[in-house]
Amino acid sequence: MIRKLIEKLVGVDKTPEISARGGGWIGVDLDGTLARFDGWYGPAHIGEPIKPMVERVRGWLDEGVEVRIFTARASVPEYIPYVERWLKKEGFPPLKVTNAKDFGMICLWDDRCVEVITNRGEVKGRAGDNALLAKLEVP
Repeated sequence: MIRKLIEKLVGVDKTPEISARGGGWIGVDLDGTLARFDGWYGPAHIGEPIKPMVERVRGWLDEGVEVRIFTARASVPEYIPYVERWLKKEGFPPLKVTNAKDFGMICLWDDRCVEVITNRGEVKGRAGDNALLAKLEVP
């Protein structure tokens, strides 16, 4: 089941080492992706869950996919327990909380990412699709 997910998300040819062993994980950002973010009010404040993303993550977990919470909050080890408590309150099983990529990461779901075409450095989609990206794009 993870192999089919990998093929659907990124193409098995791009991740032969992951698909061969049947592992890998999906990173999900917390603030602005899994939980509402309306500004920083300290490490204990985490916004309300974003329902479509919560349902997506639960679906992956139900299929046996490893999901990790990929958040800048993990850069301060003392902030991780706040994230873990929020996850538990929202009914998630224990999930790894990290701010580090490794070779097993299949993809990252994040409100700040810009996807580029592998080995070409070109943005996927059009810069006009994203107001911030349009400001950053060099003519």
